[in-house]
Amino acid sequence: MSARKTERLLNLVICLLATRRYLTAEQIRQTVAGYENLSDEAFKRKFERDKEELRELGIPLELGTNSVFDDEPGYRIPRDAYRLPDLTFTPAELTALALAARTWQQSTFGAPASEALRKLEAAGVPVEDAFPSGLDSRVATREPAFGDLWEAVTSRSAVRFDYRTPGAAREVEPWGLVSWHGNWYLAGFDRARGAERVFRLSRIVGGVERIGPPGSVTVPDGVDVRDLVHRTVSAADSPEIEVELLVRPDAGLALRRRAIRVEERRDGWDLVVIRQRGLERLVDEVLEYGADVVVAAPLEARTLALTRLRALVEG
Repeated sequence: MSARKTERLLNLVICLLATRRYLTAEQIRQTVAGYENLSDEAFKRKFERDKEELRELGIPLELGTNSVFDDEPGYRIPRDAYRLPDLTFTPAELTALALAARTWQQSTFGAPASEALRKLEAAGVPVEDAFPSGLDSRVATREPAFGDLWEAVTSRSAVRFDYRTPGAAREVEPWGLVSWHGNWYLAGFDRARGAERVFRLSRIVGGVERIGPPGSVTVPDGVDVRDLVHRTVSAADSPEIEVELLVRPDAGLALRRRAIRVEERRDGWDLVVIRQRGLERLVDEVLEYGADVVVAAPLEARTLALTRLRALVEG
């Protein structure tokens, strides 16, 4: 919306709020700045568009006459219908607002959060009194990439950035940001690897570039971003274990590429041994192969695979 149109609509609202009488279209034309120097037809078209715009914004326009002798109806905005009710909060709601603002105090959103509290206080809302003493709730987001990634997540836009270990440009469809054990992580779909990945923000090198239009990223159904981060980070901190898989000869190519050992067997299976940190992701990957891949050992991995299979069968 242009600044000129915004100013004209604002003038129209002020005019119709200020009057207690119904104003005809001609009276509005003579009073409201922005309608001057228009032909009759041009004014009629513009005024009709402006009325529709106000209705779409939820501003009630009342049509009526001041007396039975008026030939032409007029317009006004009833104050009671337009006025917002007094802003009130319960003690619990005030506490939640105060905690939310304090939580983001050291982050990219610290200034907007503080400004929001100041506006509430200016309206007479006792926000400071609502903050519980002895409770400190803050989220530190000092990573330079946080602000750009937050905007990408909320706008559903793909991003590109350089990442350490290994150092390479990544193109990611961002699903969400999660704080875990004092660090921030981005979860999303890595386009180059064709799989979901988790990235630690402190390992992002340089800036973040948005490469897709807003709304182009969709979080798949059933994806729990927090759970994905927790499982990935926990797996990275876990000790390496060797998992033995039985794989049909023509299946599991991705598993074979990561294997530390592959042995042919005479029973129609190949033994594929993978060294892995954490089991959840590997078991999920194995289950995607259906009957072509079976977890053989260790017992912990077999038990997890059976648990996941039962959950799938039971829906």
